[in-house]
Amino acid sequence: MKIKLLFLFTLLWISAQSQIEQATLFSQAIGENIKTYKLNSQKAYALQDFDRAEFLFDSLINHVVNGSYLDNFKVRKLSGRKISLYKFEKPIFLMTYASWCTPGVGEIPALNKIAETHSKDIDFLILFWDSKKNVRKVSKAYSKNIHIVYVDELENTHDHIVEVLKHSLGFPTSFFINQDKRILDVRRGALHPYNEKFEISFELNYNAFLNGISLLKQLSEDDKKHYVLNKKP
Repeated sequence: MKIKLLFLFTLLWISAQSQIEQATLFSQAIGENIKTYKLNSQKAYALQDFDRAEFLFDSLINHVVNGSYLDNFKVRKLSGRKISLYKFEKPIFLMTYASWCTPGVGEIPALNKIAETHSKDIDFLILFWDSKKNVRKVSKAYSKNIHIVYVDELENTHDHIVEVLKHSLGFPTSFFINQDKRILDVRRGALHPYNEKFEISFELNYNAFLNGISLLKQLSEDDKKHYVLNKKP
């Protein structure tokens, strides 16, 4: 009986992997469009046409990225052990970051609060493009409910997806990924003024994260009320 169950599990796993491989991968989708996007985006920023730049980003995400499947690749935990991204079996909230990024005063506390509430249903990952030494320093601010992982690009010179993820959309960037590794949405980091008061910064970030989480699971009534009441703090 155990052998039959193992055989069935193996077949299901192979079938799932096959479906992902046949679908459009993120690296493929973004690779076919990123040059044109970057060229037009750079022109918009040069002209200080920020509405146009934002429109181009939204169009790229909505018409190219969303619906594609995130490629599998390996990251390192703080222990130094490598782990495949597909080892995370729940829906994933993935934020790409770097130690030199400066978060708003309420960003990390808001994310910690979100993770403490929803980590049973969602895997929260902060992926740093950085060295282990730098990541270890900044990781102390994050909740134990958040998986802190990193990629030192010097170790991944032959991993195309690492280059694409790091250099295509910028960072911090948040990816909302369902259980099948399908990308539901991608959003820039909360671009709120860094000199905001803590209470305002916290609520802006909390509601931005909560809105994204609503793509991955059904929110409780308390979450819905919080979002409505504090949408405009």
